[in-house]
Amino acid sequence: MKAARWSQQDGTGLEHLVLNEAQDGIVIESAVVGEDETHAFGLVYRIECDARWQVTRLALKLAGGAALDLHRRDGNNGDAHVWTDANGEAQERLHGCIDVDITATPFTNTLPIRRLQLARGERRVIRVVYVRVPELSVSAVEQAYTCLEPNHRYRYEGLDTGFTADITVDESGLVLDYPGLYKRVA
Repeated sequence: MKAARWSQQDGTGLEHLVLNEAQDGIVIESAVVGEDETHAFGLVYRIECDARWQVTRLALKLAGGAALDLHRRDGNNGDAHVWTDANGEAQERLHGCIDVDITATPFTNTLPIRRLQLARGERRVIRVVYVRVPELSVSAVEQAYTCLEPNHRYRYEGLDTGFTADITVDESGLVLDYPGLYKRVA
């Protein structure tokens, strides 16, 4: 079990995360107290992954507010990466996504970094489930990751937004510094 904490660099938020990695899968649980441009929020989330760091479940709950519960599985007809909501209803717009990106945390960058295992200079474009907090709006977006220094620095690109950041991580792929947004404090 590993714990980490991040603060928003503008001083408005803090996250405490616990990561439990076992041979049969990974479970991440976290609590975030944060603020976006207009709203303060409290959020708890849980991400479950298989042993290859592929997300199989994403559950989020806002303090005093909405909740979201999504599940991913490989389809029966060879369809890869089928997402459903808590009621089992297919979420077609998320077809093909493996990773998730929650706007309120730097942790979700760890998911593709660990899963892709990129070599120095290698760049991969991926499709991810993108969750905006505090709205809990969900969409599929394209992102890219490039390995600048294996197990140390990666370039993140939001292909839909044009946003780019060079992220520093520790040996476990957990973010140490996400310039302008988050800094690891423990």
